[in-house]
Amino acid sequence: MKTLKIFLPLVLVCAVFYSCQKDENITVPVILTTDVTSITQITAISGGNISADGGATVTARGVCWDTAENPTINDDKTEDGTGVGSFTSNISGLEPNTTYYLRAYATNSEGTSYGQQEEFTTEESGQPGEGVTDIDGNFYPSVIIGNQMWMAENLKTTKYQNGTPIEYPGVNNTAWQNNTTGAYAWYNNEIDWKNSYGALYNWHAVNNSNGLCPAGWHVPSDAEWTELVNYAVAQGYPNNDEENGAANALKSCRQVSSPLGGDCATSNHPRWESSSPHYGTDKFGFSALPGGFRAATGYYLGIGAHGYWWSSTEFSTTEAWYRAMPLNYGNVIRSIYNNEEGYSVRCVRDEEI
Repeated sequence: MKTLKIFLPLVLVCAVFYSCQKDENITVPVILTTDVTSITQITAISGGNISADGGATVTARGVCWDTAENPTINDDKTEDGTGVGSFTSNISGLEPNTTYYLRAYATNSEGTSYGQQEEFTTEESGQPGEGVTDIDGNFYPSVIIGNQMWMAENLKTTKYQNGTPIEYPGVNNTAWQNNTTGAYAWYNNEIDWKNSYGALYNWHAVNNSNGLCPAGWHVPSDAEWTELVNYAVAQGYPNNDEENGAANALKSCRQVSSPLGGDCATSNHPRWESSSPHYGTDKFGFSALPGGFRAATGYYLGIGAHGYWWSSTEFSTTEAWYRAMPLNYGNVIRSIYNNEEGYSVRCVRDEEI
């Protein structure tokens, strides 16, 4: 019994000693940070490569980032599985035109290690283009969005590209309804709306062979409108009825009681009426403004609340594709309607970026 009493404590001491020795051999993982690629205005892709686990299982890995140097897992981070080897991290929630610092990380029972720091800057929210002047002498600022260059204002020309006047039925609703060659209108037949929201054109003007847009520019096709919306979606603005939907990202921030404040919060035209939770943020400089519409029968509706824009794509002999951004929607609506309707027009440059 005496021998047994002495032996058991020795076994326990040895076990503790062995355990301590084993823990002392564990180190944090060895990790490298992958280059940052596919940088957009609000997203990027990076990752890491864990070449050694340090003697213990890697239980967490990913990348962390911040606007200050040497970010840690206490800052924004991704969580990209466990174990050694390479992994890819999809980074989201970034701000446009902002410099970030990023490191890959790996965690085991000994602690967290970091790869080398990478620095990157997100894209600007919309780069200004060269602008364009129409046949009437109206100048339009332009904006580069993805591979496209768009007018940043609604068209307001009264002549086709070759100088031919566009028919103006004015208050004559019958003449407006019966027009089949191309016509335009000022909202409520008041030219005072011209510089704020542009003109309203029926689709016959869009389709006129004389050309509605300035030389080197054209009315966007249905596919080109889709490309614009898809770009917004790729930047993290889903085309659904959410507060951060694609339409809100494309709308001008000028709005009654806009929560953005400053010049965005205004009751002066041009602007959107008040709406919650949907409000324009103008993330790309497209600055969509609600010019309303003129119905085929001649009446007007929706200025300050609803924006409609023609595409050049015919659906049938009597209908064509258009896009709409209503006040209380976060998504860009794609639909068809009668060619006699009067909608706004945005032009896109013939040559892509």
